[in-house]
Order: sequence, then structure tokens, then C-alpha cells
Amino acid sequence: MAAQTPTQNQVVSGGARRSRGVSASRREARWGYIFISPWLFGFLAFTLIPTVATLIFSFTDMRLSMSGLNFVGMANYRYLIGDSQMWRSLVVTLHYGLYALPVAVFAPLLLALLMNHKHLVGKSIFRAGFYFPYIIPFVAAIFIWAHMLNPTGGWINMFLRNVGVSNPPEWLRSPTWIYPALVVVGIWGIGNAMLLNLAALQGVPTELYDAAKIDGAGAWRSFWNVSFPMISPVIFYNLILTVVGLFQYFLVPLVLNQGTGEPAGKTMFYNLYLYKTFFSYQNMSYGATLAWFIFIIILVVTLVLFWSQRFWVFYAGGERR
Repeated sequence: MAAQTPTQNQVVSGGARRSRGVSASRREARWGYIFISPWLFGFLAFTLIPTVATLIFSFTDMRLSMSGLNFVGMANYRYLIGDSQMWRSLVVTLHYGLYALPVAVFAPLLLALLMNHKHLVGKSIFRAGFYFPYIIPFVAAIFIWAHMLNPTGGWINMFLRNVGVSNPPEWLRSPTWIYPALVVVGIWGIGNAMLLNLAALQGVPTELYDAAKIDGAGAWRSFWNVSFPMISPVIFYNLILTVVGLFQYFLVPLVLNQGTGEPAGKTMFYNLYLYKTFFSYQNMSYGATLAWFIFIIILVVTLVLFWSQRFWVFYAGGERR
């Protein structure tokens, strides 16, 4: 039997359909670019261009009191290496992180485990109560906590005196207690992380718990062998956000102490020193250098964390990344 060949009309019709398909794809792509254009403009104007500009500024000598850009090469970076105040502020940031990081990662997880308990009464009320502080403007929350932690008239010390503590901590005025006090302030906003952990826990298949129970696993073994592997991607996500946030920590000490670093320099965090370099000392170039230095530190730490996830983060199918 002779092979059938398409007629001229069929060829033209097929070509027209392909042309219409290409035109439709182009229209969809064009409308897609139109819809994302506000985000693209914001990204270019407020992220990409300022980022490139700060990189350029870090190789110049630019101050608000001076005119023009004077190229100085690596001079700002050489000065940064010998800047003792920069190293002190970085140590202060890392020191505070030793207090804040475990609390910021494990406190939301513990709350989520509590909220996920099947015998807990009033779960919805507790969940909403823990989340509400997260939506309160943070600066307003800082002023609330500044009053609560006031050594003389604060509610916390008044309560401690009423229960028999004659000499309660001075909290925000004490170099010993300032970091625990700041951690307490930070706990105020863990509601969002708690909900993420709770959603992950509720997504764990109940069949896995039933199988663990049949094998004789108790509460701890069920958590460690079932819950933790299944929710480890969410824990890893919260860990990354917390680490990045700690390196960028400065709003609370800025509002509480107006950026003075009191008590005894314990609150002169790296980002607060960067902020003062930009806006108080008006040294744009060195401020840009400080910004890129902390960016490199955050990038390295983040890459190390992503490398470490292959050992403890489990994804779908029990695979390790």
C-alpha cells in the first residue's frame, strides 16, 4: 500500500495551528512579564542596584562631607582587618548567638509538640495566643518589654519581689543579665516558627506512629525516629532564618539603648556598628565594606549549614540531600 502524503491544505492548517500556539505562548509570556514587572522594578531599584553600588563604594573613599568618589583599592578592607571595634562587635554578635540560637530553634519546636498533643484542651486558643505577638509591630513590643524588664518598676521584678526574691536582676542594665533579657524579648515573636513546626508535625503520616508503637517505641523514640526525620526540613529552614537574623540583629539594642552599646559594650552588635558607621559617622565607603564583610560571613555559614544537612535532614522518600 502506498504511503499517504499530507495534502497542501493539511500542511497549511498544521502550520497555522503551530503559529497560533507560538503566538499564544508569546502573549502569555508577555503578560507574565507585565504582572511581575512591579517586583522586578523593586528588586532592581532596592536590591540589585544598591548591592552593586555598595560593592563599588567599598573600594572608594566616600563620605557625605566629601564630594566625588576617590578610588582607594583595598584600603577599606585593610583597615577593616585591623579595626578592633569591628572585631569586638562581631564577638558580641557571636556571644549573643550562643544564647539565642538554641532558644530560637528549640522553643518553637517544643511549643509545636505541645500544641500537637491530642489531649490538649483549647488548642485553637493557645495557637492564636502564641501567634498574636508575632503580628504586633516589633518596635512597640520592644517598648513594652523595656517597661516589663525595668529593674525598679517593671512587672517582672515586681512579681519576683512578691514571691520572695529580695534582689532581682537588673536585666537590661546588667552585663550579666543583658543577653538572657534580650533572649526573653526574642521569644515574644516565635509564634510564626511555632506554626511552621506545628504544620510539619501534623503532616507526619499517623501510620508511622502506629508502626513505631507496635515496635514498642515510647514517646521519645517515636519523636526521634519518626517526628524529627519527617519535620527536619522545616527545622533546617528555621535554623537558616535564625542564623541569618542573628547576624543582622540590631533593632532591639538600637531602640532600647539608642545604639550606645550599654551596658559595658555588651549590646554593640555588628549591625549596630555598621548602622552607626553609615548614619552617625557618615562614612559610606567603610560602612559598605562592613556590609560586604558580614555578607561573606553569612554566606560561608549558610553554605556550611547546607553542607551539613546531608547528615541530619531527611526529605521525601527518606533520602538525604
